[in-house]
Amino acid sequence: MAYVIDEETRYEAVRSRDARFDGEFFFAVETTGIYCRPSCPAVTPKRKNVRYYTTAAAAQTSGFRACRRCRPDAVPGSADWNVRADVVGRAMRMIGDGVVDREGVPGLAVRLGYSARQVQRQLTAELGAGPVALARAQRAHTARVLLQTTDLPVTEIAFAAGFASVRQFNDTIRAVYALTPTALRAAAPRRGTARATPAAGIPLRLAHRGPYRADAVFDLLAAEAVTGVEEVTGERGARTFRRTLRLPYGTGIVAVAETHHDTGVGTGSAGEALHRGGWLDARLHLGDLRDLTTAVQRLRRLFDLDADPYAVDERLGADPRLAPLVAARPGLRSPGAADPEEFAVRALVGRRGAERLVARYGTPLDAACGGLTHLFPAPADLTAEPGAPGALATALADGSLRLDAGADRDDAEAALRALPGLDARTAALVRMRALGDPDVAPPGGPGPVPDAWRPWRSYAVRHLAGEHPDAAGEGRDA
Repeated sequence: MAYVIDEETRYEAVRSRDARFDGEFFFAVETTGIYCRPSCPAVTPKRKNVRYYTTAAAAQTSGFRACRRCRPDAVPGSADWNVRADVVGRAMRMIGDGVVDREGVPGLAVRLGYSARQVQRQLTAELGAGPVALARAQRAHTARVLLQTTDLPVTEIAFAAGFASVRQFNDTIRAVYALTPTALRAAAPRRGTARATPAAGIPLRLAHRGPYRADAVFDLLAAEAVTGVEEVTGERGARTFRRTLRLPYGTGIVAVAETHHDTGVGTGSAGEALHRGGWLDARLHLGDLRDLTTAVQRLRRLFDLDADPYAVDERLGADPRLAPLVAARPGLRSPGAADPEEFAVRALVGRRGAERLVARYGTPLDAACGGLTHLFPAPADLTAEPGAPGALATALADGSLRLDAGADRDDAEAALRALPGLDARTAALVRMRALGDPDVAPPGGPGPVPDAWRPWRSYAVRHLAGEHPDAAGEGRDA
């Protein structure tokens, strides 16, 4: 956030318990050994005792433990990692997707095109923690979620969270939370319901900052839903989005509720609820619990939960053309994609074309779950398709086109535009949605999109599209 410029500003955010800064920085108190989110309700510490960190991992590396009151590990991620296209931004997106847990630091470095030493140096210099420490903080958070929401044995949780051994798991939990895993489980807040079993799925709170226009997001997801892979059920305002997921270790089914919890609620246009900070309720059913971290991050990108609506609305609301739209729908999000490769195919062939591909090539679930019957076909399953779909699938399957969380956006767009039958508009949509770029203006969209709206042109497109997703160019209906 550009307005976090010095320690004076940061301390004022801590003093005023300003939730806008949660996840953008953390503060630690030298006299207590605890680190917190800026909105922590505890007594404000003396300025001389406060230290500031860009990431929770940096605070942990410096020897501070997480506050049990404000749970700083549960804040939304920094919007910087979606905006930034440099090595640090790309690395943070890949670490969030679980690349370090699956492939180690060497695998992360190969994907970035740098040596492991260069990656370590750049992350440590800017964030105060290297890739191992950042992944460790993420594993600790995943473990806490599993400990406090499920009755899984502690040993299963250790490996599901990505730890190499039970000893490493125990040592990390003690270091981060100053509790044993058993004590951390016992400290879980009781909300009147029993902890979940694996069969019932894992209940999650997907935190966001600021206002969140869930209605607009669910309208778009309902308009795009591919039969068999996705469904949106219920009445507007109380809908549930469900879909199947293809994940690194197995498969999953997720359900996310439109009705959600907030730290404050106001009223938008036409009396619609405007949520001012809080979370979306979700439930994950996973074939392999090691996929939890990756599944959560992909949902966060799909629902654009790490956005900074204050910065977006401030910039776009200053434009006379957009000001009334922003005032009517503050906190409007620019949704991403649950599966970047899947979205690229769907953007090319349209909804009906995607349903045809699912019927022909999709992987059936072992047992249907409501209207969910299939996984969307993997690129390798579509290479025999004639024309542009087959060319796109082949490029994805052989790695000549990368759309993973850390892909270079410029390189990916260039590779897309080089494919036969794939135009500039579709390439821009893939960049906006599959790669989560907040600053894309697809050609042929609803009116001119000036540079003055940078770096939030993707959000401007959403405002201009209004209640008609197709106006934003959501792929072909073929």
